[in-house]
Amino acid sequence: MNCRLAVVCALSCVCAWSQTNVVKYQATIGNVKYVYASTAPVARLKSGDILDTNTLDCFGDAIQKPGDTLSQAKGDNPLTGPFYVEGAEPGDTLAVKILDLQVNSDQGIGAFAPGFGAINPTNYTPMLAPALPEKIWFFPIDHASNTATFQGLDSKFSVKIPLHPFFGCIGVAPANGEARSSIVPAEFGGNMDSPEASVGNTVYFPVNVSGGLLYLGDGHAAMGDGEVAGTAIEVPLKARVQVSVIKGQKINWPRFENDDAIMTVGAYRPLDDSLRIAFTELVGWIHQDYGLSEFDAYELLSQVARIHLNEMVDPNYVVVASIEKKYLPAKKHDNR
Repeated sequence: MNCRLAVVCALSCVCAWSQTNVVKYQATIGNVKYVYASTAPVARLKSGDILDTNTLDCFGDAIQKPGDTLSQAKGDNPLTGPFYVEGAEPGDTLAVKILDLQVNSDQGIGAFAPGFGAINPTNYTPMLAPALPEKIWFFPIDHASNTATFQGLDSKFSVKIPLHPFFGCIGVAPANGEARSSIVPAEFGGNMDSPEASVGNTVYFPVNVSGGLLYLGDGHAAMGDGEVAGTAIEVPLKARVQVSVIKGQKINWPRFENDDAIMTVGAYRPLDDSLRIAFTELVGWIHQDYGLSEFDAYELLSQVARIHLNEMVDPNYVVVASIEKKYLPAKKHDNR
């Protein structure tokens, strides 16, 4: 790209954003929520609006220094929102395009919590063994190099980890008047702990109530597959997202999409059921939007699909199934 074209493209992007309505909202420990539910919105947006906001870390930014304990957190995964999107009604789809995420701290937090984790004794997998003790790690963040540093508690070992900021929690109000804990992933999204909820991706949610009622939270600077010890590198975030309503398109579970791939979410226990949900949804998406029969889609996925085990520590486990668009025929129609 030549310099003149680059300048024109940059100016076009600036002009497009300047013509889009931007809604700003500041989250604090005094106005966050701890459930996904139908409750009074903190702000209202129109389809196409951009939301500039922030989120607290999963401990409500309460843990700042050695000696602090998990008991100082007022709750788990405080949520920013909910945000009402005009025109969103049950039977529609809410699209949330993630435009920008910035780690809003110079350190991240990781922790063991007794009774929580993939290889710890828990309420779901009780064992005749003591629970692991509470331990907290601090991860210094270097914004210049875009890395966090792991420092062992029991050794002098340290290593730098590349940052990949994403929302651990992103979801909408559940159906049927339910209120669901901010630690739960399910059909409404929620605590999916999905690295796919990152810049450049669009997340699609089923609209269950008027306005959709979007919630954001649980910022992660980086996370390994499975989130096996129970936490990622937990951080507050500054966030910019764009919301859009897709009228008359009903989906049953959250979806992700970017220029290269389509991705579907399954959240349940046992793990094989979450995988079955994700692949059933992906077969349906390919059949509906790309025109392949369900049999052809099923067989194609058996050859080229990818599976991402996002987490296996929450009340439901989360699997994302995906296929690259290069393996698909042209889309029949574009609802974005």
